[in-house]
Amino acid sequence: MALAGMVAFSFYALSADERASDILPLRRLSIILAAVGLMLSGVGMLALVAAMTGSSVWAVDPQVMRDVVGESAIGTAWLVRMVAMAFAVVAALAISRSEAAHIILLISTSVAIATLVWTGHAGATEGWTGTAHRLSDIVHMLAAAVWIGGIAAFAWILFRPLTALRSEHLPVVHRALDRFSWVGTLAVAAIIATGIINCLAVVGFPHFSRLPLTDYGKLLIVKLLLFGAMLALAALNRWRLTPALGTAIRDDNPAKAVAALRRSLLAEGSAALAILPLVAWLGTLEPLGTTT
Repeated sequence: MALAGMVAFSFYALSADERASDILPLRRLSIILAAVGLMLSGVGMLALVAAMTGSSVWAVDPQVMRDVVGESAIGTAWLVRMVAMAFAVVAALAISRSEAAHIILLISTSVAIATLVWTGHAGATEGWTGTAHRLSDIVHMLAAAVWIGGIAAFAWILFRPLTALRSEHLPVVHRALDRFSWVGTLAVAAIIATGIINCLAVVGFPHFSRLPLTDYGKLLIVKLLLFGAMLALAALNRWRLTPALGTAIRDDNPAKAVAALRRSLLAEGSAALAILPLVAWLGTLEPLGTTT
């Protein structure tokens, strides 16, 4: 998600010349993230089959593995994801030499994100409701990737010594923050709308009153509180910290404004990193199954 969002950021926030510059050096980070994503996807399937059979990850039956991969929707989605991440690794290797590599990297990582839908609740929903749920879930995750990737991109740019941020970099950062605020607003709107759809599909409207009594509901409330914190920080960035950076650049005294942005990005990124494992955990729970 971070990789897809960072590559998307390079398209809407930077010009072609800026993508080729060192302001957002994507090549090394892209190679690492793509390779790690490929590796974790493989380990994830092993863990899934091990959980299904009650065996150790190190003792998965090869025949069961072949059956799951070859005869289930989860297996098909996994194969597509592995191919997509392999393309992402190749594109990452060529990203500094080819503009087309950026496009291939964005498409391949977006496809990989979309395949994750079949490993969650949406993958188990049938009929037209299931199709709508999966489409909504895909949009939800891609919008989240845009937001998370934007945070990661700014962190990658700003968390370096101030002396390494050359004078020509800071106006680009200020302009990119302004563009990200508009793109981020659209992403947040998509996250909220699809989040409501997904919750209705998983829980069902008549059962909402029971939700806070379940483990699923309690984790969902924590997730929503973290999401609210991210919204508050995003609003702070847009309405206070971004204008303050513009003023500081004009006054040739950006140190304080950059430090404030770093603190905000650290807090917003920490909330995002906390949300992701919660989402993974929620995907393993029955929404109305266990009450505590």
